[in-house]
Order: sequence, then structure tokens, then C-alpha cells
Amino acid sequence: MNRFVEFINTGNEDLAREVISPDAVFHAPSHPEPLRGPDGYLEVLGMMRSAFPDVQWTLEETVTEGDTVAARFTMRGTHDGEFFGIPASGNKISVQAMNFYHLADGRIVGERGQPDLLGVMQQIGALPAP
Repeated sequence: MNRFVEFINTGNEDLAREVISPDAVFHAPSHPEPLRGPDGYLEVLGMMRSAFPDVQWTLEETVTEGDTVAARFTMRGTHDGEFFGIPASGNKISVQAMNFYHLADGRIVGERGQPDLLGVMQQIGALPAP
């Protein structure tokens, strides 16, 4: 998981191929269909980096059982690009995400991600804050 966090925080393509299986399947709320392999994950990172160029994820907690890892992250960044049609606000965000990873042979073969998109939308000013 530490190498994976290094990958998502740098977007390093070589590292992506090291930690993600070519057959990996990712379910992201931003895409109706699953994404596949390192290139699919790089697509999601590209979308996030275009909206939040300084985005960084901090791994806060993990629980591991067999080949499954539950991970809680804090995502932080600055809204300096369009995000789901919302123009850049310059606002800083800090939200939680809960992701479940499936591993095989030391690589990620699957992920289901649940970022706090409501919190993101509130913090960039797209929705009223509570």
C-alpha cells in the first residue's frame, strides 16, 4: 500500500505498472463502467489532477484480511481546474475516502473507491455546505 500511495501522489507511470496488475478492475463513482489496468487508474488520476493539480492522498488507516485491504484516506488539494463541470474556485479541499483493494501476487487487481464527493462539491462551492 505504501508504494501505491507513492504512485497516486506522483502519477509515476512506471510505478503504476509495478503496483497495479494489467488485468485490474477499478470501480470509480466518476465512471459508469469499470476502468482497467494501470492506464485506467492513470485516467482517474489525470481527471483529479486536472481539477486539483496539487492533490495528495494521506493513508490514514488500513485493515487487512486475506487478500483484501480496506483503506481510509484523506484527500487534500486546491480546486484550480474544472471538476464535473464546476469551474475552478481556488478553494482548498480536505475530504475522506474509503477504498477496498483486492491483491494478488503483490499487486492490486481490484478496487472499489468511495470518496466523499458530496464534501468535495460543498467545499468547491458547487453545493451549499451544511
